[in-house]
Amino acid sequence: MFKTIGKNSKAEIIEKKSKFIANIFYIESVQEAEEIIKGINKKYFDARHNCYAFSVYTEEGIVNRFSDDGEPSGTAGAPMLNILKSKDLSNVLIIVTRYFGGVLLGTGGLVRAYSDVTIKALEKIEIIKKDLGLEVKFEVSYSDLQKLKYYFEKKNINIVGNEFNENVRVLIEITKEKLDELIENKLNLNFEIINYKVIKEKFINLTI
Repeated sequence: MFKTIGKNSKAEIIEKKSKFIANIFYIESVQEAEEIIKGINKKYFDARHNCYAFSVYTEEGIVNRFSDDGEPSGTAGAPMLNILKSKDLSNVLIIVTRYFGGVLLGTGGLVRAYSDVTIKALEKIEIIKKDLGLEVKFEVSYSDLQKLKYYFEKKNINIVGNEFNENVRVLIEITKEKLDELIENKLNLNFEIINYKVIKEKFINLTI
């Protein structure tokens, strides 16, 4: 389980005529982060710097990366990453674009500016909890549908779709632990699982 952002965000500040634009994105992989960084570099091609920091949750652990993009070492990407770490946030990419205003800020001024615009953008965002889970399709009879739904509601398992054919197929988001618990105890349930299929791994929202 980890904390992340509920939506993307943007903020701007002016510091001694330099404009700092922070764009914050929810991401799910290093590759996705790299693609967004390429897009921002293209969008703000005329800026002096496009500095970034990101943190991505994986089964092997947290991947952290940052870049000062030509700013003095340790004045941009590292402070932004430290803010993510201090707030215990993962699956977040911060890119701060700087349009140089002609006045040097010094290392301390740069650290403050990159930090301030990052914090300003994060203040607009709701923090949510996610986990690496599964999208699973369950098949049950029509007579067992309400019992299944009640079980999922009680266990805080999110239903994301239904298919109504000869039987009902219910698409859910579930953690691996909760799926194991469900399958291990299926003989003790008050409904019958005709079939189930794991569709894919995905990051899922947690109801706390």
